[in-house]
Amino acid sequence: MKAFENKTTGIITPLELRSAKYKILYWSIVFILILITCISLLPSLWVLLSGFKDVKEIYKIPPDIFPREIRLSKFVEVWQKYKFGTSYLASFIISVGDVICAVVFPALGGFVLSRLRPRGSGLVMTLLLWTMMMPGQVRMVPTFMVFNTLGLTNSYLPLWMMSAANIFNIFLFKNYFDSISISLIEAAQLDGCSDIGIFAKIILPLAKPIIMYITITSINASWSNFMWPYLLMTDNKLMPISVILYRMKATARLDYYMLAIIFGMLPPVILYAFFQKRILGGINIGGVKG
Repeated sequence: MKAFENKTTGIITPLELRSAKYKILYWSIVFILILITCISLLPSLWVLLSGFKDVKEIYKIPPDIFPREIRLSKFVEVWQKYKFGTSYLASFIISVGDVICAVVFPALGGFVLSRLRPRGSGLVMTLLLWTMMMPGQVRMVPTFMVFNTLGLTNSYLPLWMMSAANIFNIFLFKNYFDSISISLIEAAQLDGCSDIGIFAKIILPLAKPIIMYITITSINASWSNFMWPYLLMTDNKLMPISVILYRMKATARLDYYMLAIIFGMLPPVILYAFFQKRILGGINIGGVKG
């Protein structure tokens, strides 16, 4: 309970926690959260344990929770047999390009709409809002036809272009830039700084929290993106791990496939585990205008 001594926010104050009623409430909440955590981890744990089982053990009824033997060398076998190094490299290249495009172009768009506000910017914002309300399935067929006509299949460029045109990120940047004091920009203008200079030297350094949030979420979304790489990529060397996992379903042994799923979900899990505070903080920053 020492963690509550300097606590200033929350539904239970340190003073209330001294009473038996609130102690029961507190530990009830803790128990419920632990239970939810265990339920959430159970599918991933089941997949991991199933990967160490033999195929006969997986189909055994009633099933055994733990495998008879845990052989860590199976990870190496799966990695080498299905050449996950190539698919990891493809996913890494896609993710890096997506992050750069998801930060640079929406940041420029947010800066224009927030601070420059040229003639017609109100109409542009209205059109962008209408685009956000349009279901993604409606845009999928015409977008694919455009990429196919331009000969952009078997290329990462379409994926990067779609990240650059992320309307949500544009409004996220605009909302954050609106909270920056106008006096900083006016002072820079008096010193003769150009609009690009203001953007690069003042706006972007102040936007590090939101940039970090968009970077992390873009990596996570890019790593798990399946539909567009599946539609655009026909060369196995260019396919990310999400597509490779789908193609493995028809040919791979079930235990190997279970371990392959672990390879697919491990990077996003590690990313979120290390940067969860920045992710949650970025949501608050983007959702509340200062």
